[in-house]
Amino acid sequence: MGRHQARDGEERFSAYLDELSGVMGRVSRVGPMRDYCTGLLLPGERKSVEPIAAVTAPGRVAAQHQSLLHFVAQGGWSDDAVLAKVREMVLPKIERHGTIEAWVIDDTGFPKHGKHSVGVSHQYCGQTGKQDNCQVAVSLSLANHYASLPVAYRLYLPKSWADDWKRRAKAGVPEDIAFQTKPKIALDQLAWACSAGLPRGVVLMDSAYGTDASLRRGARELGLDYSAAVHARTLVEAYKDDAIRMTAEALALGLPKRAWQTITWREGAAEPLRSRFARIRVHARGEGCTPDEPEEWLLIEWPKDEEKPTKFWLSTLERNIAFDRLVDITMMRWRIERDYLDLKQEVGLGHFEGRGWVGFHHHATMCIATYGFLISERGAFPPSQAQSARHVPAITVPESYRPRGSPASA
Repeated sequence: MGRHQARDGEERFSAYLDELSGVMGRVSRVGPMRDYCTGLLLPGERKSVEPIAAVTAPGRVAAQHQSLLHFVAQGGWSDDAVLAKVREMVLPKIERHGTIEAWVIDDTGFPKHGKHSVGVSHQYCGQTGKQDNCQVAVSLSLANHYASLPVAYRLYLPKSWADDWKRRAKAGVPEDIAFQTKPKIALDQLAWACSAGLPRGVVLMDSAYGTDASLRRGARELGLDYSAAVHARTLVEAYKDDAIRMTAEALALGLPKRAWQTITWREGAAEPLRSRFARIRVHARGEGCTPDEPEEWLLIEWPKDEEKPTKFWLSTLERNIAFDRLVDITMMRWRIERDYLDLKQEVGLGHFEGRGWVGFHHHATMCIATYGFLISERGAFPPSQAQSARHVPAITVPESYRPRGSPASA
């Protein structure tokens, strides 16, 4: 990256932070916000408060550390207001490359060694792929084929935490936060997104959420379509007249050979991604389902090198939707993997070392805001250049940069 290009990037980043400054509430918060986001964007193995302080104010690390720690752990600014401003600035850049097509529900885990960080518990952690001591946050992202942006983000509070008022008070958990399952948190996020008037998309979810019949029903009641991953043992009825009830896997194994088609859904890093799929109209049955479950698609993937089908989805997308379009939308859930990869590797989403509720969410909000700038940088290129602009070079701190309040800027 040339010096001129680097300077342009720094100026755009500064202008982006200027926009965020308007929702911080107090002028005294603007300097720490700018420093925190700058630290998140700079190269470094850790993006917690102390390393950020060291890189943004090397001559006054202790004072900077206290300033940033107060900003993120106790600052009275609004996560909702900042995220709303990020949406206002970033969504138009994403939509330059196509309308929003999907609302992606997921969660992400943060392994922890101790037991005092808010919400930490022995539970499934996606990062380690097993039951582990961790925190888990539930999120909702808006996506098209070009990019995605998290618009809602909330820590899951296990029942052991929700019922422990002593631990809640110590971690600063708001009194109105009660125990909710992760699917219920996700449904609340969907309802909020609808009431906020965000551009609609098909709700995509993995089997941890898709198998929850009440979540699927709640999405339908909100007027949302979905493609929801379910387990192989999910019960379905394939024929309304005969009411033949069986597992999704048993139904898939009984389909004729002509039902299976090889479909390519997107370009991979090395070659196009393709697999074998079948689809059939069904009614979901089993736990949590009601007698009036709608007829919907059961989409099945069975790669040629596998002994049996590997993935299953229930989808309310229209009956006459093209087969390849159904697969294309359903497989867009990969965008959330890109979200979390970039959020964790590029801007340190999982690096927060505090223990409180406010700090956990403030750090995540700053990470999403910084990630939003990276998306904006990609969006600065025309669609034909999108692939080459996928990874934005790191912003460097110019020689003239000084944190506000530092001796050099006094």
